[in-house]
Amino acid sequence: MIMDKKLSPNSLALIALTNEYCHLIENCGTFARESFVEELLKILPRVYITVLDLEPAIGYTDNYISPSLDEPTYNMVRNALSSIMADEDIYLEVFIEDMKYSDTPISASISEDLADLYQEFYNLVASLRDLGTDDQLRLLEICKENFTEYWGQTLCNVMRALHWLSVRFK
Repeated sequence: MIMDKKLSPNSLALIALTNEYCHLIENCGTFARESFVEELLKILPRVYITVLDLEPAIGYTDNYISPSLDEPTYNMVRNALSSIMADEDIYLEVFIEDMKYSDTPISASISEDLADLYQEFYNLVASLRDLGTDDQLRLLEICKENFTEYWGQTLCNVMRALHWLSVRFK
């Protein structure tokens, strides 16, 4: 059981980065696509590295990251991202299980991937508010588990697509 621990600098960094990502996504309409992609490519790798460096889980917890983002807000964010990505929103995806069995390419959406990450990070930041340190540490453990099982691959996939775009912009 975690008792009287403090959040590590790395844990604080992850909270700050996920909050920064949420603000970037919420303000995507104020950017030109090229500068928005550049900002994403600065923050997403830092999130990835910071999650990897989180302390390992110490055991089972019954805590969970509460879903705080409602569907209309998710859709609004997704549409804003789709608008900024415009004709560059779709990319070919190779890391989908169904790809093994498909004769045709499978596409994915940058805006949907970014909105999915936004949902994860928004829920994390909202869940961490007003909690004691012990509960915050447990939620960060869950965040790392969710990263491993769910959203880590999404983050990598969208970074690959964004990198390809950034090279094309030059």
